[in-house]
Amino acid sequence: MDSSTFSESPDLERLRALVEGALRGPVDALITERGELQRFGEALRYPLGAGGKRLRPVLLLATVEALGGELSRGLPAACSLELVHTFSLVHDDLPALDDDSLRRGLPTTHVAYGEDIAILVGDGLLALAFRVIAEGVGVSAETRLQLVHELAAATDGMVRGQYLDLHPIPEPDEAWVRRMCSLKTGCLLEAAIAMGLHVVGADAATTAAYRELGFEIGVAFQIVDDVLDATSTSEVLGKTAGADEANDRQSWVRVLGLTEAQARAEASWQRADALLDALPGEPVALRSVIETIYRRTS
Repeated sequence: MDSSTFSESPDLERLRALVEGALRGPVDALITERGELQRFGEALRYPLGAGGKRLRPVLLLATVEALGGELSRGLPAACSLELVHTFSLVHDDLPALDDDSLRRGLPTTHVAYGEDIAILVGDGLLALAFRVIAEGVGVSAETRLQLVHELAAATDGMVRGQYLDLHPIPEPDEAWVRRMCSLKTGCLLEAAIAMGLHVVGADAATTAAYRELGFEIGVAFQIVDDVLDATSTSEVLGKTAGADEANDRQSWVRVLGLTEAQARAEASWQRADALLDALPGEPVALRSVIETIYRRTS
């Protein structure tokens, strides 16, 4: 896909603004600390305040909107997704894992606050994610339970995928890297769409159609990420470029080669485009968000 003239859509910016408002409002209120815990509160806020695309919560809101739901009902779940994603980044950057010093254009949390505090920040963000859902308003208790289950299952899958990333088999093939990436990266992206479906109470046929799309983009996101890691710069990415090679990590590019990985990304977009055409509802904003995933340059 040609990304030379691509820019973020107004739909993405609109939905991201809703997420940012919720993170700065109700979520921020939960992590505001004084006295002996003030520095810890600042550390919790640090990786959230670094910004980011907020693609996972925006995917959730775009799904809700596509099916005629009220966006306000999806905001607690959207924030919970971003909290889990941010927790994973804080821990991934630790010296014991990726040992990275740059994230979203800023020093990583363990560089800014120390490794001990960064571990606690990740733990705190993970716990807060489930608290936000449990205390959320606008959906029934049954729906909150479904949201908790969906997020917990996705988080479990993400952690298992991270284990595979750290401990690959001796000679990884395409099937292995697909499985690893579908867990490590795909689970939260799939969950974003699935949680949106729970918010609106989608029927079985609608759920199946949207979940198929969620699986497709879950794998594709990592393919694009691996290509960018191999071809872009740290300044553009906001994180260390070439990290896969430097850390001897298996990726789509390392297993298939750059040209074939780029071809896989293009083929995935064609499948996603066809799935979008067949979706029930009005997935206009969802299409814009998914185009961003495939066409992003950072």
